[in-house]
Amino acid sequence: MSSLTQTHIRKCLTLIDNPDNLAEPQRLHRLFELEWDYHMVEDPIEATLNGYPGQNHRWPDWSPAAIARRKENSHVWLRGLKSIDRSKLSREDIVSYDIFEHYLNDEIEGNGFPAELMPISQMDGPHQWIAFVTNTMPLFKLADCDDILKRLKAAPEWFDQTIDLMNDGLSKGVTPPGSILHDVPQQILNQITEEAADAPSLAILKKFPSTITSSEQADVRREAESVFRDLLIPAFEKLHKYVAETYLPGCRDSIACRDLPDGENWYPYLVRSYTTTNMTPDEVFETGQNEVTRIRHLMDEVIAGTHFKGDFAAFTEFLRTDPQFYHTQARDLVAEYRDISKRADPELAKLFGKLPTLPYGVIPIPSYAEKSQTTAYYQPGSLEAGRPGYYFVNTYDLKSRPRWEMEPLTLHEAVPGHHLQIALAQELKDLPEFRKKGWVTAYGEGWALYAESLGTEMGFYTSPYSRFGQLTYEMWRAVRLMVDVGMHWKGWTRQQAIDFVMENSGKAEHDVTVEIDRYIVWPGQAIAYKIGELRMQELRARATKSLGDKFSIREFHDRILGNGAMPLSLLENLVDRWIKEKHDQ
Repeated sequence: MSSLTQTHIRKCLTLIDNPDNLAEPQRLHRLFELEWDYHMVEDPIEATLNGYPGQNHRWPDWSPAAIARRKENSHVWLRGLKSIDRSKLSREDIVSYDIFEHYLNDEIEGNGFPAELMPISQMDGPHQWIAFVTNTMPLFKLADCDDILKRLKAAPEWFDQTIDLMNDGLSKGVTPPGSILHDVPQQILNQITEEAADAPSLAILKKFPSTITSSEQADVRREAESVFRDLLIPAFEKLHKYVAETYLPGCRDSIACRDLPDGENWYPYLVRSYTTTNMTPDEVFETGQNEVTRIRHLMDEVIAGTHFKGDFAAFTEFLRTDPQFYHTQARDLVAEYRDISKRADPELAKLFGKLPTLPYGVIPIPSYAEKSQTTAYYQPGSLEAGRPGYYFVNTYDLKSRPRWEMEPLTLHEAVPGHHLQIALAQELKDLPEFRKKGWVTAYGEGWALYAESLGTEMGFYTSPYSRFGQLTYEMWRAVRLMVDVGMHWKGWTRQQAIDFVMENSGKAEHDVTVEIDRYIVWPGQAIAYKIGELRMQELRARATKSLGDKFSIREFHDRILGNGAMPLSLLENLVDRWIKEKHDQ
């Protein structure tokens, strides 16, 4: 697909020269359209998830030439943007210009670090994406089946490119810590089943639409099962052998990002990138210390209110072990998550002036991935693809899934958290696609953590245990500021990080361990939640104080969510402008 994407680049260069004398707003929006099309072709997984047509038969090209091409082309897109006179744009277009510029500058700086040489972890990689992506593909007509079959047939080449990247990473000392990848070989084997029809990657073919005849369905299943046996199983076995016998033994022992080549610059970049601020690792750590102290005080107050006889450690042990806080059947756990979701839905009208039309569902995390996955996660839907959003909940090891954490988790992952924010963004009108479907961790995760705090206003956290659960989740994001920086910058050990979280929260040890391992292979990402939430809390306090009787919580939330994801500094500008507008009314 390099020829197609290079066509987009040539069109960008023509746009810079502007032979047709287009006005600056026209050039800007043409640039946005070209880059979005380019991005969807270069990343067909994102294209599928976004409902972008024409790419559902492909996987990304992870060859060295393609990676180098993408890094070089980032500079061309920035040149295109810089050729446009920002002063001649409307206020809305200036916001789009500034967000786009931030994305490109961040991407270009990040391209200086070889993250592509670590394509697999317990959280990520083709061994997990193949089933996930295949099962989110559209299936409405026979042509969709052709796309599924072509994509399955193309997977072995993608796996081979993945192995080549890992080999290159081994030779350059750019790998995840081997000790953290202990579940990956089994994750790969979990994709291989005795009966092809039971394979996770073929699950989508268990139910066809009525538009596909029974004979056509049989033909598709027969070919898919043949592809699975003849192509996918050997590819999975090859990947498993390489990971188990070559990659894991050759991976580094250190857990710190700072210990990677150029890690002294890499980790500070990740901190800036994920938080969309200029904060240093040490500043993040100090913020974490302050938040841990503040939240711990509130937790102690809740414990005192229960008249529990014992200290903090005894109380958290009580929460981790008392049977009243745990389900014994997975179906009951899922049912309670669904109940919480439906209790949250009607409360939204009190806090938001605009709600999305896209629905969401609550379903278990697939069994092949549940052991190494976090407690829950959200998968965005797509109106274009005819797919609802899904709130995935983990039913593995029920004794590590306490009921007192379920309310804040649901508000975070479903509504008013991720589903509300992402679905609203997708439905925005008259904005470029990158603003409707882009992702900024500090904004998206910051909003979801802020959404947890809305639970009190929505009628949740009425028992001291659920209130403690909400504080535990807030503490969980606060301790991340310390353990992430601690492990990647200050020399903390993995066990030191686990112990610190256990001492300051009620989280179960299995859950804590999975989370710590996530932070190790995903440095910097987890700190964005608390930084984003703090900024949004600050903006709400600023608006409330400044506007007094003119302050409307529904208008404030609509302003925060009504412009798509963006860096925190630009969000602050947006809210300040809204405050001024309200004063001028």
